[in-house]
Amino acid sequence: MGATLRSLRVAFAGTPDFAVEALRAIMASSHRLVLVFTQPDRPAGRGQKLMPSPVKACAVANAIPVYQPSRMGPEAAALLRRERIDVLVVAAFGQIVSEEILCAPINGCINIHASLLPRWRGAAPIVHALLSGDALSGVSIMKMDRGLDTGPTLLMRSCPITATMTQGDLLSALSGLGATACVEVLDDLDAYLSTAREQPQKGVTYAGKITKSQALIDWEGTADDVSRHVRAFNPFPMAYAFWCGQRVRIAEVAVFADDCVGAHAPGEVISVDGRGVL
Repeated sequence: MGATLRSLRVAFAGTPDFAVEALRAIMASSHRLVLVFTQPDRPAGRGQKLMPSPVKACAVANAIPVYQPSRMGPEAAALLRRERIDVLVVAAFGQIVSEEILCAPINGCINIHASLLPRWRGAAPIVHALLSGDALSGVSIMKMDRGLDTGPTLLMRSCPITATMTQGDLLSALSGLGATACVEVLDDLDAYLSTAREQPQKGVTYAGKITKSQALIDWEGTADDVSRHVRAFNPFPMAYAFWCGQRVRIAEVAVFADDCVGAHAPGEVISVDGRGVL
C-alpha cells in the first residue's frame, strides 16, 4: 500500500520450520521483535532427548527472549500488555490462541496461513491441497478472531502447484511467500487493518490434522491419486505400503502410461529393474 508508517513492537508465536523464515524476515525489518512464543521442547530421536523447536533455535541464536508456555493463558496475555506489544504475529504455532491473547496486543493478532482462505482452513492446508490436486495454493495474512481461520484477510499471495511438487517443496515456497507478505502488512499495518476483507461464505473447506495412518497408499485409486498421495506426504510422515508384511516407505513415484498395466490388479508388482518398481 504505502510506505512504512511506524516501527512496531512485535511479538511472534510459531514452532516449525514453516515459521522460521517469517521470524527472520521480521528480525531483518524496521520493526522491533520483542519476544517469541513457541511450543515446549519435545523429545526426539532414538534417545528421546529434549529438542528445541526450529523457531526457538532461531530466536536463541539471535538473542530474542523466548517463552514456552504449555498454554497461552493469562500470564502470556499480561506479558504482551506489559511489553506494549503492537501486534502478535502467529505462524503454525500449534496452540489455540484464546480470546484474552487476541485482545492483549494493541492491534490484535495476525496469522500467516498457508492457503488461499477460505479454502483449507485448519491444521494441514498444504497436505490437503496436494491430496486434492489443487492447481493453486498461496498464503493469507489474516486478522485473527475466535474462529478457526475465520478472520478477515489483510493480504493474499498465490503460488502455483506444479505436477512434481511435494509437501516439502510447497512448504518452502509458501514459507518465503508468507514471510514477505507478513512484513509487507506490518510495514503499513493501519492501512491493511482498515481495508480488511471478510472471508466469503462460499468455498469454505477444512484441512484437518494429518495422522501417520493416513499416509498408507490406497492402490485402488488412480495412478494420479497415488502420485498426489506420495507427494503430499513427503517428507512427513512419508507414504507407505506393505510388502510381505514389511512396511515400505515410498518417497517418489512417476505415472506409467503403458496400457498393458490395465490387466493387473491395483498394487500388484509387475516388474522390478534399475529404474524402480512397476
